[in-house]
Amino acid sequence: MEVLKNYINGSWIESKEQGTIDVVNPANQEVLAKVPYGEKTVEDAAMAIDAAAEALKEWRNVPVMRRVQPLYKLKTLIEENIDEIAKLITLECGKSYAESAAEMQRGIENIETACATPTLLQSEFSENVATGIDEFMIRQPIGVCACIAPFNFPGMIPFWFLPYALACGNSFILKPSEKVPLTMMKVFELIDQLDLPKGLINLVHGGKECVDKLLDDPQVKAISFVGSTPVARYIYQRGAANGKRVQAQGGAKNPVIVMPDADVDMAANIIADSVYGCAGQRCLAASNIIAIGDTNGAIKEALVEKAKSKVTGFGLDEGVDMGPVITAESKSRIENIIAQGVAEGAEVLLDGRNASISGFEHGNFLTPTILENVALDGEVINTEIFGPVMSLLNMDSIEQAVDFVNSNNFGNMACLFTSSGRNARTFRNQANAGNIGINIGVAAPMAQFPFSGWNDSFFGDLHGQGRHAIEFFTQTKVVIERWPKEWTRKF
Repeated sequence: MEVLKNYINGSWIESKEQGTIDVVNPANQEVLAKVPYGEKTVEDAAMAIDAAAEALKEWRNVPVMRRVQPLYKLKTLIEENIDEIAKLITLECGKSYAESAAEMQRGIENIETACATPTLLQSEFSENVATGIDEFMIRQPIGVCACIAPFNFPGMIPFWFLPYALACGNSFILKPSEKVPLTMMKVFELIDQLDLPKGLINLVHGGKECVDKLLDDPQVKAISFVGSTPVARYIYQRGAANGKRVQAQGGAKNPVIVMPDADVDMAANIIADSVYGCAGQRCLAASNIIAIGDTNGAIKEALVEKAKSKVTGFGLDEGVDMGPVITAESKSRIENIIAQGVAEGAEVLLDGRNASISGFEHGNFLTPTILENVALDGEVINTEIFGPVMSLLNMDSIEQAVDFVNSNNFGNMACLFTSSGRNARTFRNQANAGNIGINIGVAAPMAQFPFSGWNDSFFGDLHGQGRHAIEFFTQTKVVIERWPKEWTRKF
């Protein structure tokens, strides 16, 4: 069985660590590869940091128009290999092929946006701020940057950061999730074809020991992270304590409000896609669905119908809408949370526990689940389940619903379905979340906008993507100049 190598200083090299863990297909438990995992991965990280620091010396002085040229080639290479990459995502992550291909398209859009860095880096200039004195601001690279990536979007999320860091003149280290390293292994085979200084972009495998080295080493100046809230908080606190710039995206518990004037069929279809897409394993998955004044149960009936229509199975099989969750432990955790909700008084409208898919009986499968009358102070309502579970609530007014939304510790996304502009304006103004959707089920920003997040869903100031990424991966310098003596005021 192949043991995955690191990509350091422009070469594929074996890890210093002999210990490994398995990379497992969640649909059937097939071992796809083995990945280095243990204390000696610290040595791998140290090598990558040294290589990145050396490459930075040359790259930071390359003109920005030249720095973006490799990104154009990378975009083309990914487009040419998108089918193979999407299949790898499905094999190691579990999502459907269509979801995997769409994920890579989002990654490509970030590369395209980063290609606009020559324009995005343009800064301010003021002439004659005083007699004979000009003042302007420039942006310069921050240094060696590192990304600690999650399992749920192994192809897309690294591109929230990597192309922007590169275009802004930084060097870069990627630590993919040990659960899903194969996707980035393929991407780095493509990166190896680019004309870049050795050591400019590196990939290292490992777990906490490797991560802590990236957080502690003084040569690393910036850390980007996406994952659960407890780990995001740890990354932010430890990285910031070591003087690093940190952006740490955490978990979520995303509410969706459905007003009586909403298009019920449209809302139900979009909400079901949001809740059950990627088996609920995304930080923008809808979770708590709040029906306002649904006295005849129309939205409930429509949601149950849409959920029942979802086809669960192996992601490479035709017609599959939803794949397995990532591990057997995740499946067990989700089932236990559902059971806890039932113990707290919830009614099960649709039960996805104990799912069995023909030919994939050992897979980590659940089918769509819907709970009603869930305790507002219970675990189901307030925990990021990260699985295909919908909680259906009923409230009397939009004001009551917004108060409920704003009482949650998370703040990643909140959505409203309505035909009223007044309701929409009230909601987008008052809802405490970083990404707001109006008649949208997954309020995922396009690459030119930051992937926002509030409260316990984000730690830091500048988010991934767009102008926020440009600001995160640069530091500003204000220059004040006086030149000709004849312009100088004489006293």
